[in-house]
Amino acid sequence: MKRKSSVVSRAAKKVQNRINNVIPERVHKVVTSSIKTMVQGVLAGNTYAVKVPEQHLSLRSRDTLAKHSIQTYKRIAAVEGAGTGAGGILLGIADFPLLLSIKIKFLFDIASIYGFDAKQFEERVFILYIFQLAFSSDETRKDVYERIQNWDQSYLQKEVRETFNEHDWKSFQLEYRDYIDFPKLLQMIPGFGAIVGAYVNYHFIDWLGETAINAYRQRLIQLEEHNEETPAE
Repeated sequence: MKRKSSVVSRAAKKVQNRINNVIPERVHKVVTSSIKTMVQGVLAGNTYAVKVPEQHLSLRSRDTLAKHSIQTYKRIAAVEGAGTGAGGILLGIADFPLLLSIKIKFLFDIASIYGFDAKQFEERVFILYIFQLAFSSDETRKDVYERIQNWDQSYLQKEVRETFNEHDWKSFQLEYRDYIDFPKLLQMIPGFGAIVGAYVNYHFIDWLGETAINAYRQRLIQLEEHNEETPAE
């Protein structure tokens, strides 16, 4: 989960200032607004449907279900990206909130596959941290990883709320925007954008899925180790 971002992502980051001058301001506003709305919706807990957490499954079975879910959502995201990418800048702008919704719905499903109930506030905060872990700079990724280390043994709900409220989510909005700006800029090129849109969305779900699986696997393994160390009463 602390693995550095791809060479393409790091190269894109180096030319970010130049790219920011090319992309219309309204695109930046849509991305920032979409992130804010997404965060508010996740925290409120009434925007996304929550599946019943899977119980009594082996870790291998959960991994299999999660990988199947990744493939399903990759196809959905690719189709959506191709459709909006074919329309140039106007439909390219519309792709931002649509892809965000797909990503978050995907993370809610992954949470249930690994047995965690996203109806609980702290689980929804964990989902946001997974999202940030996947789409942030290398430096921020290290900080987020430290936040979710030993998640189930190191928090109380009050502490989670306080930590979340103190977190700089405006910075999160900007980092996500910068992370996706370069490929999304290519998606806005009429005609060519359809190919880019399908590929980029497919890749984003793949990367998010890998990050989510690793995060939840780590939690389950830590919980199992903790239970083994705790003597039965």
